[in-house]
Amino acid sequence: MILASIPSPPQGVWHVGPVPIRAYALCILLGVILAFLWTRRRYAARGGDADLTVDALLVAVPAGIIGGRAYHVLTDHQRYFGPGKNWVDIFKITNGGLGIWGAITLGTLAVWVLFRVKRVPLAPFADAAAPAIVVAQAIGRLGNWFNQELYGGPSTSSWALEIYRRVDETGMPDPVRGHSTGEVLATVQPTFLYELLWNLAVAAVLVWAERRFRMGAGRVFMLYVAGYTLGRFFIELIRTDPATMVFGDIRINVVVAAVVFALAVLALIVTRGRDRRGETALR
Repeated sequence: MILASIPSPPQGVWHVGPVPIRAYALCILLGVILAFLWTRRRYAARGGDADLTVDALLVAVPAGIIGGRAYHVLTDHQRYFGPGKNWVDIFKITNGGLGIWGAITLGTLAVWVLFRVKRVPLAPFADAAAPAIVVAQAIGRLGNWFNQELYGGPSTSSWALEIYRRVDETGMPDPVRGHSTGEVLATVQPTFLYELLWNLAVAAVLVWAERRFRMGAGRVFMLYVAGYTLGRFFIELIRTDPATMVFGDIRINVVVAAVVFALAVLALIVTRGRDRRGETALR
């Protein structure tokens, strides 16, 4: 018997006149703002130029959106190409579909190019940004809660998530843009919440580890990658939403998480012994 459960929001999209206000977009925006402010403070504490954080934001955000969408389209190409599909839908990012792997990869690459052009070392900035990025990811997961998406299988635990029937103004089913009828369709594993809590734990570990071990030379960022992918690997195994399968019946994000985790751990091993010599101590 379910003693308690987590309710989903009654809706995830509101309209101010003809303008849709999407909770998912607001969560991402809030995460970006907080990540920017915290990174700016941390980078300045390391002796970096705080204004450079603004430049990084201006290149990282659009690159991250493009990279995230590109990853989604490539790994879920069957949704956009083939009989009955309209390839123009790849540009409709408001309909959902941003892959964190592509967002972080292209966003990081864009910032790397920026710092190369300005002839500023990237490692101190990457270390300063690492915990802020993973906190932003945690906040972004709240958007999945509003959208009733990315959850696991049926659950009767006390922390199960209620999935409501949502309909549009005509009464037709619309799980993302509709409003709840109050009917509970299922109670499921809240994998969005698992990842949110894991990301916050990773951020706490990063802040502790860099102070305890005086980590530098990009190693805080490497630890972030290793920590995030470790949790994502196991959380991905619980998720039941449609996904591209590889090697038979393995979700592609499980494979990506495993490979990136291994690379991050290898990078940490190869760079062990490097510290923050030459950097200003964190306040």
